[in-house]
Amino acid sequence: MTEVTFRQATIADVKSLLRIENAVFSSPWTEKAFRNEFYTNEYAHYIVAEQEEAIIGYAGVWMILDEGHITNVAIHPNQQGNGYGRALLAELIHIAQENNVTKITLEVRISNTKAQQLYQKFGFKNGAIRKKYYPDNQEDALVMWVEL
Repeated sequence: MTEVTFRQATIADVKSLLRIENAVFSSPWTEKAFRNEFYTNEYAHYIVAEQEEAIIGYAGVWMILDEGHITNVAIHPNQQGNGYGRALLAELIHIAQENNVTKITLEVRISNTKAQQLYQKFGFKNGAIRKKYYPDNQEDALVMWVEL
């Protein structure tokens, strides 16, 4: 595994985040959505994973009091399968814990068993189903949660 470093994302990273978002997700966020996260969502915290000064992934969490909600975890497809997603998620959870977050939730596509398995490795448990959560194909989302 080539060394990957992490840092807080900034508004200057939006183009890189969009590149990854569009490569990974069938219903990607827009530039406007990312700008909103950086400029108006006081609870949002995003980090990027860099390899040789290139952004290869990013993750975000909303931290509200002692609760966290993971919004996105994405590694560019060219870099998947190298353990970077696990490292990125570990860093995000570490940051949440440093900010006194004790519980984290997220939604994941029912069909995305690869992501579900990753979350389970961090102790996430299955919760509710959000029916027709994803707008591109009306797929259900599995809500997962963990107490830190």
